[in-house]
Amino acid sequence: MGWLRFITTPPSTPKGVEKPVPEPTVGVQYDTKWARSRPAKVAREIGVWGFMKPAIQIYGSPRVIGSDRLHDVEGPVVFAANHHSHADTSLLLATIPSHLRRNLAVAAGADYFFPNRVAGALSALFIGAIPIERQKLSKLSIENAIEAIDGCNSLLIYPEGGRSPDGWSREHRPGAAFVAKKTGVPVVPTYIDGTGSILPKGTNWPSRSRCAVVFGAPMRSGDDEDARTFAKRIETRVSELAEEFSSGWWESRKKAHAGEISELTGPEAGAWRRRWALGPKPGSKPTQKRSWPPS
Repeated sequence: MGWLRFITTPPSTPKGVEKPVPEPTVGVQYDTKWARSRPAKVAREIGVWGFMKPAIQIYGSPRVIGSDRLHDVEGPVVFAANHHSHADTSLLLATIPSHLRRNLAVAAGADYFFPNRVAGALSALFIGAIPIERQKLSKLSIENAIEAIDGCNSLLIYPEGGRSPDGWSREHRPGAAFVAKKTGVPVVPTYIDGTGSILPKGTNWPSRSRCAVVFGAPMRSGDDEDARTFAKRIETRVSELAEEFSSGWWESRKKAHAGEISELTGPEAGAWRRRWALGPKPGSKPTQKRSWPPS
């Protein structure tokens, strides 16, 4: 059986020759080009219609607002959405108009979705994930995003960099704005509501609750506007969409004009006061509306 050992044993490195270190193929280095091929997109579309749409309908009964704003948008675009739950991606894949969803990549945390080749392959195939480093705006993360857009794919990014830890949104990082400026594509601001009750952070099984998604009109960066300023403008627009969801389009426009839109990041205070300001959890018994305690 010596011949079998010979062909299955890796060759030795001669003395004096530095052994090459293989390049990592997981995490942000995972190559997802194959997942944007036509067969992979067909498989993903089957998954959307066969699993994601029925599942989100059962668990969330989603209300969709503003999809008419995307009817004449050809793409590619960058969808920039607030982020509360892993159910967010399923909701968006089930509700983004099909002409934009068929060519859609999802920016996903490299450490969470691409820890090994098996998990990376499943993430890339079933949700169209591309690996992005969440803690920093790295060169390779930007290259992965730009490569997807240059291939005529739209891109879904959560500019907060991760799920909300307490129900409030976090300040937008400039990644989505930077990629949009670099590629010259518009940004579709997107507000998601209710998914934190369907699949809260730290749980593995969904619960039934109401959810909604509001799509805004595409936005473009100004010629003299840097990425951070554009990111703040996108964040403000997402807050306006949240107001549109809660009080209607007309009231939201009046409040926006008067500068009275509340930011989704919540008050700067201790954890219990932030939780108080959120109000009762969905599905709990109605109580008298609580107001933010005066400082």
